[in-house]
Order: sequence, then structure tokens, then C-alpha cells
Amino acid sequence: MKEFPIADLVTITGAKLPAPLDKYDFSSFIGVSTDSRTTKEGDCFFAIGGENFDGHDYVADAFAKGAVCAVVSKDIDPEQPAGKCLLKVEDTIIALGELAREYRRRAGYKVVAITGSAGKTTTRQIIYHALSRRFRVHQSPKSFNNQIGLPLTLLGAAADEQIVIAELGSNHPGEISSLTRIAEPDIAVVTNVHPAHLEGFGDLQTIIREKSSISEGLRSDGVLIINGDFDRLVESCRAGGLKFLTFGKSDGADYQAGNIRPDGPASRFTIKSVEIYLPLPGPGNVENAIAAWAVCSKLGMNIEDFAQVVKILPPVSMRAELLEIGTLTVLSDCYNANPASMRNALDILAGIDPTGRRRRVFICGDMAELGRQAEQLHRELGIHIAQNGIQLLLAVGRFAKIAAMAAQESADYDLQIKCFADTVSACNNLNEYIKDYDIILVKGSRVAKLEVLVDKLNELFSYGLPRKAPQETREAR
Repeated sequence: MKEFPIADLVTITGAKLPAPLDKYDFSSFIGVSTDSRTTKEGDCFFAIGGENFDGHDYVADAFAKGAVCAVVSKDIDPEQPAGKCLLKVEDTIIALGELAREYRRRAGYKVVAITGSAGKTTTRQIIYHALSRRFRVHQSPKSFNNQIGLPLTLLGAAADEQIVIAELGSNHPGEISSLTRIAEPDIAVVTNVHPAHLEGFGDLQTIIREKSSISEGLRSDGVLIINGDFDRLVESCRAGGLKFLTFGKSDGADYQAGNIRPDGPASRFTIKSVEIYLPLPGPGNVENAIAAWAVCSKLGMNIEDFAQVVKILPPVSMRAELLEIGTLTVLSDCYNANPASMRNALDILAGIDPTGRRRRVFICGDMAELGRQAEQLHRELGIHIAQNGIQLLLAVGRFAKIAAMAAQESADYDLQIKCFADTVSACNNLNEYIKDYDIILVKGSRVAKLEVLVDKLNELFSYGLPRKAPQETREAR
């Protein structure tokens, strides 16, 4: 972060000071922290309340770590070292966003902002991987996509960064509008729109309006890029008078991919007659790559260079991440789940071994935040599970059990199911159900924490020699 004057922070946020600024030893700060454990010398500490902790209880700790000032919204009486100041505001989260917006304006970097029901992180990672070959690029640490994470992303860019790539997430109306006005993107991307977070949105049309509101923060010369394969999204943006470019597989898309085909744990397709090898499986990742290409193209990259860098793309942790664990092949997709991403992951699983010689296993967690439609959407997931020929289904959670029952009713073959109340119970029984050479999909929403199951599979199968060859294992069942 570039050095930022405390006096300017006072002006931006309307903060109240217990004494004039000239009474303090420090005139500026060089970093921002919301966690006293990671606060560094020269930081400004923002005291933010959360479900389990309140930053106001740790202001003294932040000062002890070297913070030069702290922004608070409550009256507190910490052991305040001489020369360090407290700035009091109405709302520390709003103040953090106001600082981030002003810092973004002064810093001079371009901002790429990405939203969508799925694919935000993978799209961000592809863009970062491609553009960092030509530019100094900063990206969101992990999925920092909310009212705290986005400002920290913008403020975390080094003084010489040229491009910042950020995610904008939402689980209720109005969040994207607020976030995009902080980010003021030069390029805004909507990866897709699917039924997700229905508990906060209610229906798909509300989700479409929410995602397309990313355009509200665009700079005057900014570019909106949307997924042209979603007719309702295109129609909504057009009806709202928005100017936009499209990407996708559809005829007429401004950035179009064709000849899409799976290639084991990877994908191949063409853009402008150039063959693209993407070391990520599934049609959803092809969409993410086309969106990334649209952004890179607007920033001056040609398709030949894009093709060269994408083919050495590293895997994205917990997002359709293909792992070889002993004799097992595990598709770890534990970060989140909604109906569309579940179907996409099942399709990927089917493509890994199209011959069907190896047993297909699905360790399925609940899809969270689906509101009143949760039971119906899990029943529909169950039907899709049966259609994909899953042979062993381990359901983890109350709603996953509904999917399992629907899968069993729909299957016209011998589908083995086992339901567990929670992840711990499933972990304790994995050894009984998982066999050598299985191909396993592990997917559910974050609340299920299914990555623990992947760790357990590592513990159980990473050592020792295989017990049977794949064909023998198949026939033995």
C-alpha cells in the first residue's frame, strides 16, 4: 500500500478525533489491518465486529503490534500509547470502504471486477495467470469478495501495481451495487447467473438484477462483459439500456469458443481458429476461460499469447481440483455448491473415465442458502445424480439425504447410498465404503467443510500398494 495521510482519512470518513492531529507522532499509515494478530508496524487498524469476535476488544493489541492509528465506532478506553490516535466513525465497515474507494482513485491501477453465481475465483485465477506475464497484477487473496474483503484487496495493492483483479460476491440484493461503487471497475464481468443464495434473493430474476448491477460502478469508459449464453441475463441488460460485450458458446457472442471437447482431466476448444488447451475439466471451466480471454483481450493480449499461458495454468484449490491419492482419483470441489455447479461437477466426473471401468463415487454435501426451494432443488440434484450413473453416493447433511433418496428412487440400476448427519461421521466411515481405484467427487457448500473428507482420504489411501488392479476391482463388485 502507498503511504496514506491520516488527515485525509479523517476527511474521507468524517471521523472524530479526541485531539488535533498535530498532537500525534504519526502523520500517515502504510497498511490496513482488521486483525490484530496480523497487524504490522505502521498500519491503520479498523475495529470491526463479527459473529465471534469484536475488533474493539483488540485495539490495544493492534497498537502493541505497531499500528499508528485505529478506526473505531464504539467508546473504548484501551491502553493507548502516546502519539497514537483513535478515529471514531459511525460504522467502521463503511469507513473501510470509503478509504478503499479513495485509495483506488489515487493509486492509478486498473480494476477488473468479477461477479456471478459460479466461477468467480477460477475466472480471476485465469486472468491473473495470463496478465501477470505482461503486467504487475494484484488479485484478491482467496475469495475476498464482501464489504471487508473487497476493500482489503484494493488497499493491499503495492504502489507499483498496474491491475487489480477483484471478486464481488452477494447473498442479498444491494450488495453488488455497494461493492462496485467502491471498486469503480474499468472492466466488469458477469460469469453466469444460476439459482444460488435463493434464501436471500428469492428467484432467478432478482439474481440477474443483482449481478448486472455491477455496471453501476463502472468508470465512464468502463466495459461490461456478460455471459451471452444466458438469454435472460442478456435481455435484462438490454432492457436496462446497458452497453455490454458478450462471451460464450452462442452464435453472435463477441468472444466465442467453438469445437469444445473434453480431454481427460482437461478441456480443448478453439477461439479465432486457435486451439486452446485448458488444464481444467468441465464445461463450466471453459466458460470461465472464455470470460478470462475477453478481459485479457480488452487489455491488449492476443489470442496466441493467451493460448500459450493458459496451457500451463495451475490448478485452483478446492475448485474442480483433480487429485491422485494412491489409487484413487479425487475431484475436490469443496469450496461451494449450488444446483448449476453440482451438475457441472457431476458432468466432469463422468468425463474423467468415459469407459466406465472404474466405480464412480459422489460424496455429496448440502447446498446451502437455497431458502424455500432447498428441498425441491436437492430432489432435482438426486435425479441428476442417477442420470450420471453414480454407483456409490455418500450423503452428508440433512438436504444431501433428500438428494440421496431422490437418486435412489430415480436410478434404474443398483445405486448404493449411505447417509451421514455430518462430516465427522462420514470421515469415521470412509474406510468401509471407499475402495481402491474409485473415482470420487467431493462437493458441497462451505458449511459442510468437506475438505476434511479429502484430508481423510489422503490419510487412508496415500500409503501402501494397491490391493487389486482396476479391472479386478470392478469385477469383484
